[in-house]
Amino acid sequence: MTYQMETSIPERTSLAPGAPLAFLYEHPQWFNPIFAELERRGVAFDKIFIPDHFYGIGQGRPAFKVLFNRMSPSANSRDHGSGIFHTLAYLEHLELNGIRVLNGVKAFRYEISKAAQHSLLQSLGIRFLPSRVIHRANQAVAAAEGLRYPIVVKANIGGSGKGIVRYDTKEQLEAAVNAEEIDLGYDSIALVQEFVPARGGTITRVETLGGTYLYGIQVYLSGQTFDLCPADICQTSRGESLNNACVIEASKAGLKVEGYTPPAEVIQNIERIVQAAGIDVGGIEYIVDDRDGEIYYYDINALSNFVADAPRVIGFDPFTRLADFLEEEVRRDS
Repeated sequence: MTYQMETSIPERTSLAPGAPLAFLYEHPQWFNPIFAELERRGVAFDKIFIPDHFYGIGQGRPAFKVLFNRMSPSANSRDHGSGIFHTLAYLEHLELNGIRVLNGVKAFRYEISKAAQHSLLQSLGIRFLPSRVIHRANQAVAAAEGLRYPIVVKANIGGSGKGIVRYDTKEQLEAAVNAEEIDLGYDSIALVQEFVPARGGTITRVETLGGTYLYGIQVYLSGQTFDLCPADICQTSRGESLNNACVIEASKAGLKVEGYTPPAEVIQNIERIVQAAGIDVGGIEYIVDDRDGEIYYYDINALSNFVADAPRVIGFDPFTRLADFLEEEVRRDS
């Protein structure tokens, strides 16, 4: 007898006894567009909400053939942080049992470790932000030696700009350490990193699908936030309001966005990164240092939220491409 490993009950989108595709997710709203696209196509899928999930070991294979991991590293900010390490264990469990997992355990390990992301970039010979990795707050000042101020202290497990604080001088950093204001984040690991002034006041985010380039956007920074979640940016670069933006969370301090095609060498580097990280669907962010014109790659995202009102910004709907990809993955594993 075969039955599902999950002992929590997934939310079903059809009356089928178990859909071949399942989403493992935590944020209650981020994935509504892909859910809606699959429902429009009549594609059956299950939704497994990680805060309610637990599973048994040795209880047979699940009904689904493909699991799409959509767990967020910023879950702790919504009181769902325990699900981060639960997800890591569950993905490993599924893969050991031969289940196809999109954005599986390798990708998720990079998703929840900015330190590991930078080690990956270094191993690929791709330029990354000068960084030090600490696990005690009182190491921050010594770790910053040799770095150019301003610096940031960045939580190892972040997401949506959580846990990033800028310090303009050594004295500011020392004062924060002495006042016990340094927060190392959920796993007590943080990066001490140079703050790079962005040329043109922009950063670039490139989305990938199936290990290859999908589209790029430039985000115009306000200087007031490190939260660059593309699904929540509210305006085009011309100041036009984007449909469906700013519904999930508050406006990102006036951030603006426009479609952008990076140079071929950058696209090649980004495809190397996601393929090395085992990321099936994800986004990479990079910045051009205004001091020297060099490109630095700094954020590897296995959880990718596509830009709001994408047809207006980039000229097509990436959720249709994602739905095509998911349908093909299910066919391949059926």
